[in-house]
Amino acid sequence: MEDATADLDSFSFEAGLSEDEKKLIYLRARSAGLTFCGCAHALFLLKLVRSLRCIIGRYNAKRDSPEEEEEDGDLCVGILGMGHLGKQLVRTLLEKSGITPSHIKISSRRREAAVEFIQMGVEHISDKRSLVACADILFLCCLPSHLPKVCAELHSHLPKRCLVYSFTSAVPVTRLAQLLGHDFILKPQYDFVACDTTDVWLSCAHLTTALIDPMLIKASCPLTMSGGITLGLNWVCAVMYSLLNVCTSAGLGSSDALSLINSLLKEKWPHAAGLNARSFISASCASSLRTEEPFPWISLTDAQTRETPLLCFLSSSKSMQQCISAAYTSLLETPAK
Repeated sequence: MEDATADLDSFSFEAGLSEDEKKLIYLRARSAGLTFCGCAHALFLLKLVRSLRCIIGRYNAKRDSPEEEEEDGDLCVGILGMGHLGKQLVRTLLEKSGITPSHIKISSRRREAAVEFIQMGVEHISDKRSLVACADILFLCCLPSHLPKVCAELHSHLPKRCLVYSFTSAVPVTRLAQLLGHDFILKPQYDFVACDTTDVWLSCAHLTTALIDPMLIKASCPLTMSGGITLGLNWVCAVMYSLLNVCTSAGLGSSDALSLINSLLKEKWPHAAGLNARSFISASCASSLRTEEPFPWISLTDAQTRETPLLCFLSSSKSMQQCISAAYTSLLETPAK
């Protein structure tokens, strides 16, 4: 039904605001932008990991059992917290990720907060340890005040292969690693800059609809963000290191890992210079790494807080930056399968 008040200024949100209050409208846009970018970047990571797992599955099936069907590359996703962001994330994954509801597990202090998703086939698990035991990726959407209790419950119970993605902005990744006893943690660190384009995020009222808007996808691209929100290159590096850890967890040799990661990226940007061992690890370690030997496990805590070989490489490689940006745009614009 058409909104009869759409063109009536007196019915707009801003109509009842004082002049001083109108100066703070940018905070509304910033909040919408953070929700959009948070869900879009989480979706990008998840689609990258899922795509890589599918490639690994096909590779292993072809190498080991050519007559058998390829291994299922689907992920099991866990989400802790059903507040505003947790619910938006579940809706995003259900509509945009291609992951079936049965592969999404959620946990909330109040089961009634998850009823709409339970009715769609998502499983609610009260016991957090049971949830993380089956999760390939765990999204932390709980409040900072609840985090110490949650971490105490999960400490040392997270499988090494479980990638934790934290939306809890008040707790730095180094502290979170201590609280969880886990180093496979990815945490976006958003910063804000003054600009005249913050209102681009005001069109994000319906997130899943906004996630098909090319203008918003472009504005949220991690390497070229606009709209007053920025995300450091360290986050992009940590995403790439997480792909390397997925290959290591699957037992792939370094040569195969590089080949599969490069094939995934070059699907989106064929002109990119290929990644090699020295792109990820020091020259001395790379020179002694045998082709059939897996890469060493990479601490994502270190990847987000230190200067890494990959950070130096990406900082100077415009070609690889374009490749990752193309992958982001392509994965977000591609309909879920």
